[in-house]
Amino acid sequence: MTVDRILPTDEAHDLLDLATELADRELAPRAAGFESRAEFPREVLRTLGRAGLLGLPYAEEHGGAAQPYEVYLQVLEVLASRWLAVAEAVSVHTLSCYPLAQFGTDAQRKLLPDMIGGELLGAYCLSEPQGGSDAAALTTRAVRDGEAYVVTGTKAWITHARVADFYNIFCRTGGPGPKGISCLLADRDTPGIVPQAAERTMGLHASPVAQVAFDDARVPADRLIGGEGAGFTIAMSALDSGRLGIAACAVGLAQAALDYAVGYARERRQFGRTIVDFQGLGFTLADHATQISAARALMLAAARLRDAGRPYSIEAAKAKLFATDVAMRVTIDAVQVLGGAGYVADHPVERYLREAKVLQIVEGTNQIQRLVISRALARG
Repeated sequence: MTVDRILPTDEAHDLLDLATELADRELAPRAAGFESRAEFPREVLRTLGRAGLLGLPYAEEHGGAAQPYEVYLQVLEVLASRWLAVAEAVSVHTLSCYPLAQFGTDAQRKLLPDMIGGELLGAYCLSEPQGGSDAAALTTRAVRDGEAYVVTGTKAWITHARVADFYNIFCRTGGPGPKGISCLLADRDTPGIVPQAAERTMGLHASPVAQVAFDDARVPADRLIGGEGAGFTIAMSALDSGRLGIAACAVGLAQAALDYAVGYARERRQFGRTIVDFQGLGFTLADHATQISAARALMLAAARLRDAGRPYSIEAAKAKLFATDVAMRVTIDAVQVLGGAGYVADHPVERYLREAKVLQIVEGTNQIQRLVISRALARG
């Protein structure tokens, strides 16, 4: 289905056209093969970076495109509709560039052009094996030793853990609670950074996820981002943006599932007519088309608040919650529309269903999003 979009500039239209062209040429034909081999498409990320699609929301002086977040999210949606693992990689990488871009010093930001250009791929190390959603309770510790911090601990569920070129490490440099957390930016070849074996995940097989152990890893003190104690603020600020990225991924995936289901329903015949003409099925597809449009509108409304410099945390939580729940419903029903054919790997909807689930978990589970929203309601 062609989505009727209103973009703010002609340049934004051109960027979306470029993203669509690259997605059709570089992503869609490769997705099934890479997913079946559980192979990370590193060169595809370089291609997107060299095309300028990894730095869309960042400043031009750092190699970015200085685009509004609403444009970036629509590009991300297009990528996700062709191959979710790549879109999620773009979202995670954009999130990984955020601490340095937003809170780094001028000297530190000299690293940004290679990061934004895709030559250096990032990972965001916040979650821990025992920490779950309670990021303020993290236990990975960094102790100052001369001109370096010595980092010990373990991070969990780290996207790009085995392929990243740099790691944002959220670690404890002070006492308990959020005020004791800092952010360090470490190179992949730092001695003592040890990515573990990749997790065997339900979906997104082309996206490497693993624990990362820090065994007395020495990170130069000049790689401290934002000063000691600023880490929790950095992490939460980045996650607001990251939740919108996941919402965009969810909208793109849901759209892909709906489009495939509609195409199948228009061809498949039962009892003398195409199955899309049966109201029981046609009404379900109509509901999903409406829900996807609503999710897209919610996502873009939050992005426009962000672009205007207004508070958007609650709207980002709503967008992430609603869009990922929609993606789960749409992919489940897309499998049902195809019946037995939907349960086999000959059709992509079984992969879409497996992929949709993780979107309800990453960047804060949907239960956490409900907690964020309900607390805001309680505060009035």
